[in-house]
Amino acid sequence: MSEHIVPRSTYYLVFGALIVLTAVTVAAANFDFGPMNDVVAMTIAVTKMMLVLLFFMHVRYSSRLIWVIVASMFFWLIILLLLTLTDYASRDWFGANVGGIMSR
Repeated sequence: MSEHIVPRSTYYLVFGALIVLTAVTVAAANFDFGPMNDVVAMTIAVTKMMLVLLFFMHVRYSSRLIWVIVASMFFWLIILLLLTLTDYASRDWFGANVGGIMSR
């Protein structure tokens, strides 16, 4: 099996981009974007995650099987996040501790 040889300059550029995005994360934490705070933070985080995944974990140059495994990982992550958010969103449906130990 042949391996793709990535030049060092690519690694240096990705590392530089990660450092810049870390500085952007720190700068964004000092600004109030209102309801867009989470969107801005997640956009920066997903961008950094994709750089690490594609270049440092060599997924960009891998076979299609690896791409399928990575896609299934994201699908499973979305399922877990949706289940967690469903629980979080339904907390107030029945009042505070109705039928629980604290209500007696």
